[in-house]
Amino acid sequence: MKTKLFLALLAGVLLLGACKGSNYEAIRDDKASSSSADTVAVSTNTAADTVSTKLVKTADMRFKVKNVQQTGDAIAALTTRDGGMVMHHQMQTNVERSEDIRVSDDSVKRVSALSTNADMTVKVPSEKLENFMTEVSHMGMYVTLRKMDIEDRTLDYLSEKLKLRNRQDLVDQQKKGKVVIKDPVNVMLLKDDMVDQQIGNMRTDAAVKYSVVSLSFYQSNIIHQEMVANDDPSAYQLPFFKRLAIAINNGWFVFVELLLALANIVLAIGLWGLYRYYRRKHPVWFASGVKS
Repeated sequence: MKTKLFLALLAGVLLLGACKGSNYEAIRDDKASSSSADTVAVSTNTAADTVSTKLVKTADMRFKVKNVQQTGDAIAALTTRDGGMVMHHQMQTNVERSEDIRVSDDSVKRVSALSTNADMTVKVPSEKLENFMTEVSHMGMYVTLRKMDIEDRTLDYLSEKLKLRNRQDLVDQQKKGKVVIKDPVNVMLLKDDMVDQQIGNMRTDAAVKYSVVSLSFYQSNIIHQEMVANDDPSAYQLPFFKRLAIAINNGWFVFVELLLALANIVLAIGLWGLYRYYRRKHPVWFASGVKS
């Protein structure tokens, strides 16, 4: 009887131990599954937050060429061939010195020393930047400056992307009613910030895809000669003999006028003398004239 009771107790203990063991295995399996799911979720979020490297390349070059205009046309053609675009092109010629040589009364030869230079800003695909710079440098006689900078904007791009996601989550919660924003202006400002961040990342993508290159080139001074009209009014005068004839004619006219004036004066003096003479010789004539 005691032996049967002992066997029954032993069987109960073994059964209880087996149940606890199975429960432990089930709990451990559940924890392992949960941990694995969390790991997968973290890995998924990390992969979603990873962005490709954002390298922005810029370059500058200054060089001397034989002909500024021809070089500018060649650079524009090279940029188009590589799939780029000319953003700015300015060519300028300055007069360093100038001298006028009189050829005739109404014409002068103008001799000028001219300096010509040009500035260009182009966008080229980033993967073709090095080859583009090399080809452009071969167009010049020599290069006085060549510079290339690379800026890594990967972290800035990722930061803006995460901020944009946080704001998007907040807007979604606000639409679902989980978050209440009392002031509508704040909602508008939040959406404006989201737009600015999107545009900022789009600018970064464009800067990564296309590199900006600033080019400045010049040539040696050239001498330019041209025949131009004399712009000095005093140079436009009549020939010497014609001016002499005009002067004699004018002098003769003045002389005649002077003679006429002297003749008038002499005539007036003669008449006055004649009047005085007759008045002394024949005072009766003048007295009777006064009485009458």
